[in-house]
Amino acid sequence: MNYKVFQSVNPLSRRCSSIDLLMILISNKIRYVFIFVLIFMWFRNDFSKKVSCNAVISVGVTLFINTLIKLFYFKPRPFVKRRVGILIPSKKDSSFPSKHTLLVFAISTSIFLYERVLGSIMWGLSVLTGFSRIWVGHHYPSDIIGSAFIGTMISITLDRISRFANYFVRQ
Repeated sequence: MNYKVFQSVNPLSRRCSSIDLLMILISNKIRYVFIFVLIFMWFRNDFSKKVSCNAVISVGVTLFINTLIKLFYFKPRPFVKRRVGILIPSKKDSSFPSKHTLLVFAISTSIFLYERVLGSIMWGLSVLTGFSRIWVGHHYPSDIIGSAFIGTMISITLDRISRFANYFVRQ
């Protein structure tokens, strides 16, 4: 099923060069939009600074979890085992989890928990990022879904821990 869904998305690449360029741009450069949003939030006000700080902590923990998973689990990328179209070169490391997807979902969830409108926009960009990773031939859909889940859950968990700790600090 995973490969069938991959095969319904990836072969669409190389049919329309403008869509391919957009997917490559999203896949490679969308992280700069996320960084810009975090920097903007940092300088906006104290509340947004806290949200930005929570997002950066989520990113750090997510990168640590990513490293742990890759130490103990290896799943070949789609282009390693099968003949698929890849639009941009990639490492031949483990396909799961998708670091791009982990990070953008960690950030967008951290923002969404405090600012729904901006967080929803960021979540949409995160979904688009995950889709672009399938489009360019680097990940299977299960890699993207699993990475989105992990990034989201890490942010939610850290937010709950932060709120719990703040509750006791105020007491």
